[in-house]
Amino acid sequence: MSNLKSNCMKKIILVMLVAIAPAFLTMGQKPAVMSSNKTGWHKIGELTASMKSEKDQLSVMGADKFKSIRIKATDAPIHIASMVIYYESGETQDVVLRSDLKAGEESRVIELKPNDKSIKTISFVYKTVANAKNDKAHLEVYGLK
Repeated sequence: MSNLKSNCMKKIILVMLVAIAPAFLTMGQKPAVMSSNKTGWHKIGELTASMKSEKDQLSVMGADKFKSIRIKATDAPIHIASMVIYYESGETQDVVLRSDLKAGEESRVIELKPNDKSIKTISFVYKTVANAKNDKAHLEVYGLK
């Protein structure tokens, strides 16, 4: 009977770990909830690049229809290889950046698909760049309405 309880507890713990794992994967991100439809550039989210992972995802919420986006690096340099923009409709847009951004620099302006501009998430593939202070790069994402 004791062995049965032990196996049952192990399964419960495993299920709980699987359930909370997504929360830990997105801890580096900070989505902005967009409530404005004013024209111009708006900060739509930010994340801190992990030194352990080379991928991160950012959720975009609220008034999430944009014409273009751009990325700004702060705190430390980063190499952004590519990104995938996931739209609410289920469509995706692959963007090859291959950009080395120093702290304070911005990526080129990325034009979004003309037929569907409502963004759900943005997934980044990057490499952190070694720096003297061992700082983590912080990314800010801006959208143009």
